[in-house]
Amino acid sequence: MNTDFTEGVIASQDGLRLYFRDYGDRLSDAPTVLCLPGLTRNSKDFHKVASRLAATHRVICPDYRGRGRSEYDPNYQNYQPLTYINDLSHLLTSLNAHRIVAIGTSMGGILTMALATVIPSILLGAVINDVGPDVDPEGIQRIIGYIGDDTPRADWQEAVTHLKKVMKDPGLQTDDDWLDLARSSYKARADGKLIIDWDPAIARALSEQNQPAIDLWPLFKSLGTRPVLGIRGGVSDILHAETFEKMATTLPDFTAITVPNVGHTPSLEETGIPEAIDALLDRWTN
Repeated sequence: MNTDFTEGVIASQDGLRLYFRDYGDRLSDAPTVLCLPGLTRNSKDFHKVASRLAATHRVICPDYRGRGRSEYDPNYQNYQPLTYINDLSHLLTSLNAHRIVAIGTSMGGILTMALATVIPSILLGAVINDVGPDVDPEGIQRIIGYIGDDTPRADWQEAVTHLKKVMKDPGLQTDDDWLDLARSSYKARADGKLIIDWDPAIARALSEQNQPAIDLWPLFKSLGTRPVLGIRGGVSDILHAETFEKMATTLPDFTAITVPNVGHTPSLEETGIPEAIDALLDRWTN
């Protein structure tokens, strides 16, 4: 049993079992930290960050529907942001989390912006990791191109090799870092083969979307005067430098950090990032 966190499950409003990890003191007076992963990612991505922050904060790390240990949705068309926001709202209400600082990576950053619109009273501040109101469509197509590939992998080394092929300059430094990524990306099947730890139908939902692209700038601007830490990978193919500069001048309390030589996405463990996150959280704990 892992003593760093407790595990929980809630029922979504449409009956799916949704998994989450709960770190730290549930009765802490400090704001709760809500960690929101990327498109196909899950709660494991935030284990190091959450374990460190749990000394002073409660930290909640959910698996979206169709990812990790949450149930897959029988209707793949539900794999879209409005559904995820409804799930998160239900989760936060169930856990009595009414004052939060969100750390959102990639799609999780977009959901963080949406929270500022949908349930603005609970969001105190945010960390937005390598995403913005303008997203490079070529980068999105690169991601869609590999998330629907459910080819079984023979072992962890083969899984690592595949990830190195499809991931573009993530913030990983060592072989152990890549193995950790593989273990949060794959799960063992009954026959021992490794399969992706998300529903491949997520790619189908994305590829079939025929609606015009949504203007995300109003969502970003809804963060208003809240303190926001923005992080960009210096060679990201999702968040361009020009967009990041515009984000920094749009909000009055925006701290911008670019991580050199890292693509999509920084790991949040790079030099200076933990201290910047701590500085943001210190605004409500000192």
